[in-house]
Amino acid sequence: MSTLSLDAEALYAELLSGVRGLLQVDTALVGIWSGGAWLAERLQADLKRPGQAGVISSALHRDDYSARGLAGDGVATRLPFAIDGARILLIDDVLFTGRTIRAVINELYDFGRPHSVDLAVLVDRGGRELPIQASFAAAKVVLPATQRLRLARKDGGRFAFSLEDEA
Repeated sequence: MSTLSLDAEALYAELLSGVRGLLQVDTALVGIWSGGAWLAERLQADLKRPGQAGVISSALHRDDYSARGLAGDGVATRLPFAIDGARILLIDDVLFTGRTIRAVINELYDFGRPHSVDLAVLVDRGGRELPIQASFAAAKVVLPATQRLRLARKDGGRFAFSLEDEA
């Protein structure tokens, strides 16, 4: 176990500030299941934006589908707005290899062709395998590939991180 300590609530405040700088009037928030969806839901409320944030799943477009199966506990993509011509701001908790983002972009294009797609994340942990970068990251940390940083949503909607060693 590592001694890394990240204050998820403080990082959320940074994310909120950073997202404000990326938004345009017609930008739609889309959270990546699961941590990104929690963040997008809270951002939508804290920014007092009309409607609901979208939720997108990477399950059907993952390049490790044969090994992982249908992850996400049956959570389906829910986009309560038109994608064609929309400005999309993808929200995720942890950016690592970029493979989830690639899968999510494929899923997004199944619903239409957006005008633009940006990405904001709570933590960028490096280790990219694809040329994908966040427009905003509240924090950047370096972790061994054997560790997994997980966001949890506690009672009252507050966020916390756990760091786990993978077997």
